[in-house]
Order: sequence, then C-alpha cells, then structure tokens
Amino acid sequence: MRLPERQLAVLEAASATDERTIDEIAAETGLKPETVTGAAFDLRDEGLLAVTETTTAVAELTDEGRAYVADGLPETRLYDAAVDAGADDAAVPLGEVIGRAALSGPAVDIALANFPRKGFGEIDAGELAADAAADPAADPEATALATLADGEAVADESVLDRLASRGLVDLAERTTRAVRLTDAGVDALMEGVEAAETVGRLTPDLLASGDWRDVEFSDYNVEADAPAVGGGRKHVLRRTADRVKDVLVGMGFSEMQGPHADSDFWINDCLFMPQDHPARTHWDRFALDVPPMESIPPELIDRVETAHRDGWGEDGDGYHSPWSEAFAREVALRGHTTSLSMRYLSGHAGAELEPPQRYFSVEKVYRNDTLDPTHLLEFFQIEGWVMAEELSVRDLMGTFEEFYRQFGITDIRFKPHYNPYTEPSFELFGDHPETGEEIEIGNSGIFREEVTGPLGVECDVMAWGLALERLAMLTTGAEDIRDLHGTLADIDFLRTAEVSY
Repeated sequence: MRLPERQLAVLEAASATDERTIDEIAAETGLKPETVTGAAFDLRDEGLLAVTETTTAVAELTDEGRAYVADGLPETRLYDAAVDAGADDAAVPLGEVIGRAALSGPAVDIALANFPRKGFGEIDAGELAADAAADPAADPEATALATLADGEAVADESVLDRLASRGLVDLAERTTRAVRLTDAGVDALMEGVEAAETVGRLTPDLLASGDWRDVEFSDYNVEADAPAVGGGRKHVLRRTADRVKDVLVGMGFSEMQGPHADSDFWINDCLFMPQDHPARTHWDRFALDVPPMESIPPELIDRVETAHRDGWGEDGDGYHSPWSEAFAREVALRGHTTSLSMRYLSGHAGAELEPPQRYFSVEKVYRNDTLDPTHLLEFFQIEGWVMAEELSVRDLMGTFEEFYRQFGITDIRFKPHYNPYTEPSFELFGDHPETGEEIEIGNSGIFREEVTGPLGVECDVMAWGLALERLAMLTTGAEDIRDLHGTLADIDFLRTAEVSY
C-alpha cells in the first residue's frame, strides 16, 4: 500500500490500544495540527483510523474579569467600605461609602446593582445599610473568578452563566479529536506501507520523465466550501448617511458643517437651555480643558442672556436663574448638531437667511449615556430645519412622512414631548422590522420665540434631530446599535447588510 507522507506519518504515530489526540500526534510528527486533522479524516475514510470527537465547555476571563480578580468585585469593595464606615450598625450616606470604596464610572452602577442582589445589605433613600452576617469571601462569583485565574475549571454552570452575562468571562466550546488504529490499519502497517510523493497537479516534467506513474496525486474535493474573501466596501452607516443626504438634497435641503468641539453658548445657551439644566452637568456633557471661546458676537451674547433672564417677546418670562457668560464660553464636545443650526440661523456661519430656507447635517455627536442596544457614547445625528412663514405641525409631520417614505418606512408615530427649545414638541417612533419593538428614532418641534428671537429670525422654524444608527437599524434589521459600529461590531453583519429603500 502506498500513502502520502503525511498520512503515513499519522498512521504510524497512532495506537491500536490507546486513543491519541491530534495535538499529541502533531507534536510527535512535527506536522501542523490542521495537517494531522486532514490526514486523519482521509485515513478514516480509508477505514484505517477511527476518529472520535469530544466537545467541552471552556470559560476564559475577560480583561474586566482579570481586573476584578486583582482588585475585587465592585460590590465586594462596596461592602468592605460600608463595614469600615459602620454601615453594619446603622445606615450611612451612600456617597460616603462609594468614596471610601474608591469606585467611579460604571463600577458604581455595577456595585449598586449587585450589592442587594447578593444579600450584602440594602440601599434606600440615599443611604446604605450592610448586613453584618454577609460573607463576601464565600461569594461563588468571586470564588469562580479566582478559580479560573488559577487555570482550573468551574463546574457550576449557573455561576458561569452569571459571570458571562456580566461580561467577566467568555464561554466557548472546544472540540478535541482523538484517533485510534482500526484492525485494517494494524493489518496495513504489518503488511508494509510505502510513502508516496504527493503532488497537487500534473506538470510537463512529470509527463516527460514518466514520474507521474510513481507519485500520489492529491484528491480534490469539489464540494468543499471555498474560503470566503471579504472585499472592501463602504460601511453600512456611511451608506445610510449617503442615502440620507441624497434624499434631503432631493427635498431641497442644503448641508451644514461645523466644529465637533464648540462653546456651550452655541450648543445649549442659544437653545434656551437653562445653565442649571441636568443635561449640562458633567454627568451628560464631555467638557474639554481648553481656553474659552472668544469669537462669539457680543451683541448676540447679550440677547441670549436677556432671553434666559427675562424671556423674549411680550409673553416671555425667562428662567430668572443664574446665567454666566464664562460658562457659556466654555468648550465641550457637542451633544447634538443643533449647535450648527444655531450658527447658521444666527448668520454666524454665512448662511442665506431670507426665507424660505432648508438646511441639514449628518454628523457625529457625543453624550455620556449608558451603553445599551439603542444608546452609544457617540453616534451620528441627522439634524435639519426649515425656515418659512406660518409653518405648522402638519408641515413638520408631512416632512417626516416624505423623508421616511424614501426608506420604505410608512408607519411613523408622533408622541407629544417637552423640550426647553421647541413648542410644540414631538418624539418620533417606528417599529423594528425583526423584533417588532418600538424604537424612538428622533425628536422634533417648532423653535420657541426665545430661540429664534435672539438670533434675529422673525419667521417660523421647524427643526428635528434624528438618530442615523436607529434609522440604519430599521433599514437593515440590526437588533443592537453596537452591531453597527464600536468594539462589539458584528463584522459579518457589516459585510452583508444592505441599506433598503
């Protein structure tokens, strides 16, 4: 019998009495594991080897999981800090315990969510009480993390599932293949097996020399799947943005452009957002440690300050709350592209202001949101406004219906909403094509006189901010916004998703 060299090496390394794994044979023969696997399957098809497969679950620590092995789980650190603060005797202020535990950012929410779940104590009305009988050292999740860090397996699947749901371990299945000589394989070795040179194709030299008679030709599996080749293509979000621009330009809009980092004056003050509004604190805003913006028209600052303090127009009342020009000049990453609308409507960006006018932008914005299937820290916003005489809610709704109809979306629902800068205001909702879940896709309204008056605009302006990613979710069927971009993006989805319209 003649066999290719790699098959002969595997056959001679196999045992008739004990199963040997692919890795063991690869180490002995010097062949790659994938080469050994291919040869083993070929020998199995010849009846010379038996191949068995064993699948086992494998858990590996993530970077976050390894960090918690070193520093302790956030809820454990919170409990230890609570005991140090005397919370096992009487409730203490929650802020004090968090400070003692040196927790910050997402770790705070993680600790607060898991502290009561594990029976470590209670949190109520801003105070924390620790259960003196609790034993964090016996926490099965912490024990499992330490066990995995030592390279040992954890048998409790429920604990592994919980750690996986927290993103602390990655669960996977590992398949181990082993081989054993069959009786036919033993007989073949006893009778003698010769190595045959294996070639992939017939060449002129083989024909001329006659060596083709002595070589072994590789088999071709014409039913085997060819390797997938992923060619370059434009990202699905960019293709959605290009389609949005085409639609809006076709509807008579011109495009706006402007800075990502802008003053709070353009981002919020011009929008009649009070300076003590929660959305303007460090919890929602990305402030930049740079010099304040000086290039703002002084007369415009005065008019906006007047609107905030005293209102605008005969019925205006204002907020009668503190207003600081220094805060207005501070620079932050824009939380919405309405800062561009303010620049254009004020004439500061050099736009044509004789009504009617239509402008839009499709650019990135930044918000300190909690990551979930419909929220990211940075995303693309479709900003737009129309300036004309005697605009109504019917004009606003009709514009949206025409826009979304271009993408095959006809069931758009409007719900009344409150914004400091528009009246009336509406949120827009649509149904996800795969899950049927209702998704908020935008916010809209007609600018209040306190917004347009200081800018020098004397007619109606209707405006909106729509999420590009949520439009892409509706048109591609993506169920999680993180499938579209970011570190968790689904590459296969991006290679195959189409923008439907």
